[in-house]
Amino acid sequence: MRTSILGTLAIFALIAGVSTVVKANSTLDSARSELQLELGDLLFSDERYWDAIVAYDLAKVGARPVQLLRASTGLLRSLLKVAEFNRAYREALFLGDLDSSDPDLEALQADAFWASGLFEEAEVKYRDVLAVEPSNAAAHHGFGRSLAARSRLEEGLAEVITAIASGDQRPEFYHTLGSIYRRLRRYQESSDALEHYVELLPNVRQSKRTEWAHSEVLFLRSFGDLVPFEITTDANAIHTIPFQVVNEKVVVRGRVNGSELIDLVVDTGSEQMVLSQETADEVGVRPITSTISAGVGEVGIRGLDLGRVDSLEIGSLHVRNLPSLIKNPPLTGLPSRRVPDSISPIAFGLSTLIDYENHKILLGRYLPDSPADIELPMRIHRLALVRGVVNEEHPRSFVVDTGGEVISLSIGTAGVLGMVPSRHIPLRVYGTSGWDPDAFLLPGIQLAFNEITYDNFSVVVLNLHRPSALLGFHIGGIVGHTFLKNYRVALDLERSMLRLTRL
Repeated sequence: MRTSILGTLAIFALIAGVSTVVKANSTLDSARSELQLELGDLLFSDERYWDAIVAYDLAKVGARPVQLLRASTGLLRSLLKVAEFNRAYREALFLGDLDSSDPDLEALQADAFWASGLFEEAEVKYRDVLAVEPSNAAAHHGFGRSLAARSRLEEGLAEVITAIASGDQRPEFYHTLGSIYRRLRRYQESSDALEHYVELLPNVRQSKRTEWAHSEVLFLRSFGDLVPFEITTDANAIHTIPFQVVNEKVVVRGRVNGSELIDLVVDTGSEQMVLSQETADEVGVRPITSTISAGVGEVGIRGLDLGRVDSLEIGSLHVRNLPSLIKNPPLTGLPSRRVPDSISPIAFGLSTLIDYENHKILLGRYLPDSPADIELPMRIHRLALVRGVVNEEHPRSFVVDTGGEVISLSIGTAGVLGMVPSRHIPLRVYGTSGWDPDAFLLPGIQLAFNEITYDNFSVVVLNLHRPSALLGFHIGGIVGHTFLKNYRVALDLERSMLRLTRL
């Protein structure tokens, strides 16, 4: 990571100053805190966030109230930068106890709530900030992101544009802007926003974020005048498609680029269509650029090719110009000889009803209005998420994963519960990033999704830190086939609801 010579000298000088103060013991604790605060600020500006965390922690010792506020603020900002989302949440609560009157600090707290997967709490706080300070850019950005997650894309877009128009030029504002434009299928504007994002990043030459953004811009612009996810049949029709359950996954048959019929997993745990390298070669999907993805498994974050599928036919649903990930290089050592290909209806912008009893899936922009036994508010932030409560007092966001098999918790959630035993039952679990060697079975969990409750339940614990870091919020767990198979499942994008009807 780049460090300026002047910045380095300043940091060294401050370290020497801190050391002198400690050795001489000739100053008050507040003077030592002040030096640590200045050191933390320099380290933060130099993107040395882990070192900044240490400095801000030390600054808290013996700090005066105003210094404690500064240290907590710097610590929270640093924790968010390194994706330590659970600790960031605790620090946000601490910061709130120190000062709840500063709108900027309130917006920062809301950012921490969002990063913890507490989307409802974050949105309430963003609204509160805007009620006090209508011009607060951070709150407009956060509120816009919240609205977009509830599929209110145009309203969310307006809020983010308002944040940018304030003159506050934060990179994350343009990142969110690009994401919303992409969901709106406005690829040119999305690529323009991501170019602005790159321009505002502090370390433009070496940053992985920069590499990702450049690849994304290249891919988006490759569409030219093509209409992404163009439905060539009746755009408002509801398509009924038979499926089979294979290895506890919903599998439909479809044609890619006019191919022979192939199996496609319906996978809401993926952001977009995914093809194996073998299938991509067979159907003529060529890589345009590369990107990064993250999932369950020891590889964690992996590089993938990104290409474009010209046509997809699944029953009566015909779609053109679909972005597709290509698993290149393919992972080795997985239990199946051929890695399954998959589609994500959410990426298509289509609501999905899975009828496990009759083995039919309905896809359409608007689902039939039918009663449901249980309705869970759903957020779409790259993936579909619903809120669950663990052990009665720990709300967490769970990915609704039709391509997954079990109910799981993240290792981060298990840690917050204090339920990571020194000895545990190891499991052989694999995901999109290979085997997870640290997976284990955790008994004695209570899990509730409104009136759906599991008592004294055993869950699989997975390391979800890397996908959480990539997504920008803590994934509390995953609900897959074990959970979903007992219901008629509707992922209703129009109403932002997961609607469940008991079988």
